[in-house]
Amino acid sequence: MVMFWVAVLAISILLYILLDGFDLGIGILFGLTGSEEHRRAMMSAVAPIWDGNETWLVVAGVVLWGAFPVVYATLFSAFYLPLLVMLAGLILRGVAFEYRNKTERLRWIWDA
Repeated sequence: MVMFWVAVLAISILLYILLDGFDLGIGILFGLTGSEEHRRAMMSAVAPIWDGNETWLVVAGVVLWGAFPVVYATLFSAFYLPLLVMLAGLILRGVAFEYRNKTERLRWIWDA
């Protein structure tokens, strides 16, 4: 039974890395392009799927919490601050995805 949960955890982490890596790559390239047309094309490519990709990170956390509570407690207490910063970054990235197209005047804030 342990091997099953290890496999589920490994698959969910792998899927998060592969799928959300596309979103992170677009975010890195976003700052390198100056053309608004290219930026809109990049956002259009990522917009329908970006929030679904983060689901795999949640699945990995839940599997770690449910199947391996000692490992969960050890990792999260040791890496509390880095994980909190990562979580804040993921939340702000989601807010930027959603609010970028809402305003023209403050778009530079969400493009940062």
